[in-house]
Amino acid sequence: MRILVFIMGIFAMTIQQPINAEPTNKPQEAIFAMGCFWCGAAAFKDHKTKAKLSGVISIRSGYTGGTSPNPTYESHKGYKEAVKVVYDPHIISYKDILDIFWHNVDPFDAGGQFCDRGDPYTSAIFYTNDDQKTEAEATKNFLQKALKQPILTEIIPADKFYDAEEYHQDYDEKNPIRYNYYRWGCGRDARLKAVWEQHQNNDPNESN
Repeated sequence: MRILVFIMGIFAMTIQQPINAEPTNKPQEAIFAMGCFWCGAAAFKDHKTKAKLSGVISIRSGYTGGTSPNPTYESHKGYKEAVKVVYDPHIISYKDILDIFWHNVDPFDAGGQFCDRGDPYTSAIFYTNDDQKTEAEATKNFLQKALKQPILTEIIPADKFYDAEEYHQDYDEKNPIRYNYYRWGCGRDARLKAVWEQHQNNDPNESN
């Protein structure tokens, strides 16, 4: 009888857990389009030391959202420049990852990001599961209320991610002078300051 009860208990635990459920201790992926992928990748590093933020395992620049195979920097029509962040959810949550994303894009711009124009540079969150979709939509709704303007960043299912050429990886570290000049010339930091200072001055909970 005890053996039968034990077997039934194992069976009950099996049916309660979906076969395709991912272990919670497994590293997770977050994929974002943030305009220039050099700057998108740098957002997940410490600004001064260039070390990856705590809990971030790897950061890759690449292309996603297109249909033609094997996109390259010279030919990635239909793709967005994007970054793939692999992270340890026990150290840094997806909500924290989203916070970094939002504070490094202009969410009001549907035509590109900063000086980079066109669909390859528009901002987007590519969710990899339903939980990511729910959290992304929740933060978007919160910010739309806080900033009192329509948030134009897309939230769409993740697609195949292609790594960009190796010289694009960690570009901020390999070519710091060119990177910093590009970032300044593109007006990225000035625009981010203007957008997110506005957010700090507008608490959506105060308007309820």
